[in-house]
Amino acid sequence: MEGTDIGVTRSVYVAGIGRGDGRQAIELGVMELLSRQVDRVGLFRPLAHDGPDLVLDLLRSRYRLDRPAPQARGMGYAEAAALQAERGTDELVTRLVDRFHAVARDYEVVLVLGTDYADTQLPAELTLNARLANEFGAGVLAVVPGLGQGAESLVAEIRNAHDAFASLGCDVVAMIANRVGDPDAVRAARELDGHLPVPVYALPEEPALSAPTVAQVVDALGADVLQGHGTGLARDVRDYVFGGAMLPTFLPALTEGCLVITPGDRADLVVGALAAHSAGAPPIAGVLLTLGEHPGRETMALAARLGPGTPVLSVAEGSFATATALSGLEGKLTAATPRKAEIALGLFESHVDTAALLRRVSVARRGDRVTPMMFEHELIERSRADRRHVVLPEGTEERVLRAAEVLLRRNVCDLTLLGDEAAVRKRAADLGVDLRPAGAAEGVTARIVDPATSPLRERFAEVYAGLRGHKGVTYELAHDIVADVSYFGTLMVREGLADGMVSGAAHSTAATIRPAFEVIRTRPDASIVSSVFFMCLADKVLVYGDCAVNPDPDAAQLADIAIQSAATAARFGVEPRIAMLSYSTGTSGSGADVEKVREATELVRRLRPDLAVEGPIQYDAAVEPSVAATKLPGSAVAGRATVLIFPDLNTGNNTYKAVQRSAGAIAVGPVLQGLRKPVNDLSRGALVQDIVNTVAITAIQAQADHGRDQDAQKPHEQGAGT
Repeated sequence: MEGTDIGVTRSVYVAGIGRGDGRQAIELGVMELLSRQVDRVGLFRPLAHDGPDLVLDLLRSRYRLDRPAPQARGMGYAEAAALQAERGTDELVTRLVDRFHAVARDYEVVLVLGTDYADTQLPAELTLNARLANEFGAGVLAVVPGLGQGAESLVAEIRNAHDAFASLGCDVVAMIANRVGDPDAVRAARELDGHLPVPVYALPEEPALSAPTVAQVVDALGADVLQGHGTGLARDVRDYVFGGAMLPTFLPALTEGCLVITPGDRADLVVGALAAHSAGAPPIAGVLLTLGEHPGRETMALAARLGPGTPVLSVAEGSFATATALSGLEGKLTAATPRKAEIALGLFESHVDTAALLRRVSVARRGDRVTPMMFEHELIERSRADRRHVVLPEGTEERVLRAAEVLLRRNVCDLTLLGDEAAVRKRAADLGVDLRPAGAAEGVTARIVDPATSPLRERFAEVYAGLRGHKGVTYELAHDIVADVSYFGTLMVREGLADGMVSGAAHSTAATIRPAFEVIRTRPDASIVSSVFFMCLADKVLVYGDCAVNPDPDAAQLADIAIQSAATAARFGVEPRIAMLSYSTGTSGSGADVEKVREATELVRRLRPDLAVEGPIQYDAAVEPSVAATKLPGSAVAGRATVLIFPDLNTGNNTYKAVQRSAGAIAVGPVLQGLRKPVNDLSRGALVQDIVNTVAITAIQAQADHGRDQDAQKPHEQGAGT
């Protein structure tokens, strides 16, 4: 099946066969897949409803597409229906093809979003989608709704849909059954793979995707927000619990993620629900008060203390009218719900063979361009390929918890969060973060460990006292020190209970790095610990070292930083061409600072003659071919450098920040190198995506360390067997 020659598909047409298939999650997954392969991915929706296009806006904002939304749309459904009725289908198709090509000429590949079968007034809609796909030269990814279908009916639906598109001359890339609620139907659909000439994938129903957020409830009802903020309004509403009974009867009815709906004069139920939430049994999404009644000021003040950030809403209508309005409300993927986007991507990547699907659509990366998005996608894919275990000491930090959910949803690694378990779980509940996501792959976990009460504390105290006894550290002192989350996490890595650690969102660099220096120490082949930043520019990735650790390295240390940075670059797919930076190029300048760089360059050449290195060299000559042609003609590195080594921390730190801010580069790091096992620091201003990237990098470093450990054991194992 995978060996079938299907030619080059320059566009992918996601087409459904009816309403309610949750196709937006598939469209997001395909866009992610295409964006990780090519730089310029376009979007086109042939036919659109009037008003905002939530999915188009989501894809445009998430993937930083510059074409205005109206230019990505063919025409409105009403206009299309009128044109088809007046001048026929051929005229409609002709106009849509013209508009498609006006978009396609600017991109390497185009994702086409098919019609949605919702009040479109178009006859034979499947046939129209098939014809458009053929005229666009697009492969069809057909989506079949699975919700409410048993195994037999779903298999028949998939077969019929495939046969319908194939009989209309479509190049069917794959079949996807989406939102399949019956586990037997999921298995049946997957067993169909191999019995059709194209792959068949089945995505189970994910309640977190179909659940509306509290903000969507507010919009749907026109509710007033009496208490709560953006974080609370982003929580998923997984259930509705109507309060009318007395408190002892009401409390056992609460469910995790429920929205409590109760008359506004029932202050006892409001306080009781928020008290239960505060205790974490169970965490609720919020409270909705009906009949336009509001609790008194004292009650609302108590509510704010019991559930800070937990939304309390109010509507004028009664419970029945409110329930009716909420009955058909489902969650939506929008630019305002990034968490749902991560859930959808995790689901797609867990149940679709993305590598096989890419081969089917025949999209290959063009040239040497590597965009920031491509680099980030590569990190996720590589870390998923051989899952490692990373410890995050800052277990109650909001950004860390949000990143943890993304990492689990995307199956990047296993996690341990450090902190008081009740505090971590309550903080996660307040943020609406799910640390047990249903969409995660089997075995992907997030453990919570409290260093203060963990049985490991005694063991770690003994280890640390043994390591630092020469500095006067006793067992009693060590017992206190290892309760610190940074030391505890570092000792987990040393003892093989985690493969790596990431910290620094709420701790200083010193607090993260000092335990690593004391406990993990440097590798035998590294004289110092140093760092690099991956600087993701518009069309390439550069490696900057050292911008975070060593204030003023001498020539030998500078050479070591260069060699380590080249190895790090190669590990992450950047071909190392090293530029040893200075304020002069070649032999044009002199002075102690220049001589240090010159000596370090010669040391690199002597120690690693296989590496391409140039120095001393100025930054412009290192990265700009026209300048290099004048200052260092014939150099294999000048104008093409990928690894840039700064002479001191002052220069490196200021340069990376200047490039980050003025050139709009994404700076990933600092990534520490030279340690026996990976520990990485975060900027205290790190965003959620920065944390995700750093954890993925740490997992990839741990994969390499695991490989080295296995290689080191092989001679011993062979010797033991003789």
